[in-house]
Amino acid sequence: MTATNAKSDLCSSLQSARDALLWKLDGLCEYDVRRPLTPTGTNLLGLVKHVATMELGYLGDVFGRPSGEPLPWLADGAEPNADMWATAGESRAFIVDLYRRAWAHSDATIDALALDTVGTVPWWPEDRSEVTLHHAVVRVIADTQRHAGHADIVRELIDGAVGVKEGDDGMAVGGPEWWENHRSRLERAARDAGRGA
Repeated sequence: MTATNAKSDLCSSLQSARDALLWKLDGLCEYDVRRPLTPTGTNLLGLVKHVATMELGYLGDVFGRPSGEPLPWLADGAEPNADMWATAGESRAFIVDLYRRAWAHSDATIDALALDTVGTVPWWPEDRSEVTLHHAVVRVIADTQRHAGHADIVRELIDGAVGVKEGDDGMAVGGPEWWENHRSRLERAARDAGRGA
């Protein structure tokens, strides 16, 4: 495989993950995209904000290519987890536009540098802070896919919507009644197993 083909494969996988994550915002009101639906506050717009921030770091700063994007949630003194939720003043359009600018910046880094280019991750321990561009891209893909999975669950909790992209829910064929019966059967199996333990 040539370096060009490897980059193309990596970029395709990364873009697929990006698109899946952003698609989870479609059709939701401002409240629902910000709504914390887990005990740790996981919410859709916060996931997008976090992934944009992570991309700008790993595929920008790490390779001496800062984006120039102001990220006050990373500043000294910022509250913990500030990259995982959107304030009332940070609109959906602002966060989505930031993410799209992060894509462009990351893609430019991937295009400009060889996959074996070494960068330094300042927030990692010094003894293992060096990373190749290839490693950084794979890490960003994995992190984006992980958060797209979180978004799948959060979106399902909001309105029952599931899937990877429009027209592809990736789910077994079945209507609401089938899914309710399926869920009830799983609940019975869990209870039965719990009684037998």
